Amino acid sequence: MLITTTPSSSAVAEGDLMEGAQDMTTEEFAIRSSSAGIGAAYSCDEFSPLREVIVGNPYGARIPRQDVSAWLNLYGDLSRSEMERVLTGEFPARVIEETAEDLEVLVSTLRGLGVVVHQALASDQAQEFGTPQWRTDGFYNYCPRDLTLIIGDMIIETASPMRARYFELFSMRHLFQRFMLNGSTWIAAPRPQLADELFLIDEQDRPVLGEQEPVFEAANVLRCGKDLFYQVSASGNELGRIWLERTLQAYGDFTIHPLRKIYEYTHIDSTIAFLRPGLVLLNPERINDTNLPDVLRKWDAIWCPSMNTEPTASPYPLSSRWIGMNLLMVSPELAVVDAAQHELIRALERNGIDTIPLTLRHARTLGGGFHCVTLDVLRDGTMESYFD
Repeated sequence: MLITTTPSSSAVAEGDLMEGAQDMTTEEFAIRSSSAGIGAAYSCDEFSPLREVIVGNPYGARIPRQDVSAWLNLYGDLSRSEMERVLTGEFPARVIEETAEDLEVLVSTLRGLGVVVHQALASDQAQEFGTPQWRTDGFYNYCPRDLTLIIGDMIIETASPMRARYFELFSMRHLFQRFMLNGSTWIAAPRPQLADELFLIDEQDRPVLGEQEPVFEAANVLRCGKDLFYQVSASGNELGRIWLERTLQAYGDFTIHPLRKIYEYTHIDSTIAFLRPGLVLLNPERINDTNLPDVLRKWDAIWCPSMNTEPTASPYPLSSRWIGMNLLMVSPELAVVDAAQHELIRALERNGIDTIPLTLRHARTLGGGFHCVTLDVLRDGTMESYFD
């Protein structure tokens, strides 16, 4: 069944909540947030009923200056000569404006379902910054899920291996502080040095992520209660997995399942998607019987149909065609899905999942679908084991 929605009066508008916030003390701001129905962050999985979410902001987005970290994380499949042809600087104005329009539809749709929606702040990504070892400019605030991991009531800022993303989370720290003051734990992975030695060059003259320090992005991780699935790739190394594993030992009985040699470029959420307990969506180009995680073999699987694609605004898009399976579960029975993916929509509906077809016209160009551009900070689920 295709679902349409209208705005709900019960949803809290970010602008209403933020009005006058700059004149409040931290404690006053927390009280106001709480009175608006916003408390601690709490999210344990990818599918329980969604109550509160952060949506990305496309304004200011740009391709950062070329360095080995940007090459690895944005264009790891390009040769050195191809990389030299990539244009840096701001994305075309049309891409940004149309993306802003599409995100506004997403925001309105979620609010129409009663979900509280916040949005990451825009920032000047053209400003130069750096350390004694390197200089760069920024990237974007379009994909809030990329660098923030919510595990129960804990907010974890992860350590991206991409230099241009070093200060990206400043766009959401006003929200993280609010959640902390209302009960959440807020921690950050060790700030990485991102020295040249972290980035190796393989025999094909392409960059490879090394193991000099822990680095990983939150989008390398999928959550399913007490089980976390960590993809080792160009955006997350083994030391990042070990840091996460050791850190979580202090907070509960978690199991981290390492996924190796499945998809070595970046994130996991266009490869595996948890739809509800016992049902998973799998990318047939990357997952097969030899690398399917053992704990998922007892679950029912939907093998994702081929993706419908359109021409991109850039000759070097940041995502593959599989960004079309990057969906957002609003509940175990309802998904926000790329409207162009008709076969996927039919497959979901055959399995009892209603869909809300929406559009992100530049998902491939900017490198983010509906799962990427949202960060669920409050869901109804509890911390349980789904694989016992």
